[in-house]
Amino acid sequence: MKRNSKRYKEILKFKVKDKKIELKEIIELVKKNSTTKFDESIDVSLRINLKQTKGGDLSLRTVVNLPNGSGKKSKVAVLCEADKVDEAKKSGADIVGSEDLLEKISTGKFNFTKLICTPGMMSKIGKHGKVLGPKGLMPNPKLGTVSNDISKAVKDFKSGLVEIRNDKDGNLASTIGRKSFSSEKLLENFNHFIETIKKEKPDTIKGEFIKNIFITSTMGISYKVGAK
Repeated sequence: MKRNSKRYKEILKFKVKDKKIELKEIIELVKKNSTTKFDESIDVSLRINLKQTKGGDLSLRTVVNLPNGSGKKSKVAVLCEADKVDEAKKSGADIVGSEDLLEKISTGKFNFTKLICTPGMMSKIGKHGKVLGPKGLMPNPKLGTVSNDISKAVKDFKSGLVEIRNDKDGNLASTIGRKSFSSEKLLENFNHFIETIKKEKPDTIKGEFIKNIFITSTMGISYKVGAK
């Protein structure tokens, strides 16, 4: 029989039922419940309406550039032509390569969390989709990972650009910062995140686009935004 830890039992005392609380108070409660020794991630989870009036269910995949960053450290690799390697190194990328990086990718032995590719190298990386795809690392122009502006792409992912996509049930989630962030910064990131998602609503979906919103931390309990 699974038993809850003493720490978890303590934060359960702050669970809210049948009471409407303001967004700022929710964020402060989530921060208060982040009692572990590490800098917990503050996360938002949504359930969106996938049902379109025409065609199949909506598949949402996009990026959100959080104004205060995500607090998450990304190990960024850049795959580019040989004559752009120096530029990529100066951009702050952790790993840079051309044909040599392609060889590493082909073996499946790589340790980066984001891959940026120049358009000219896309034809060479296509055959490695079976290796990169399952890990969510296949470069995509819509997600900002295919670009000739290497410096900007690296800076974006180093500073807080987060990628999101829904599952088959309409759930999607993302970090909006860390417990070390001020409530004001988390609130600003949250509002920007929600507004970005709202703008992704296509005309073929009628009614409310975002059905439910929850905020939680890595090891905490969740709070429903707008719950009564």
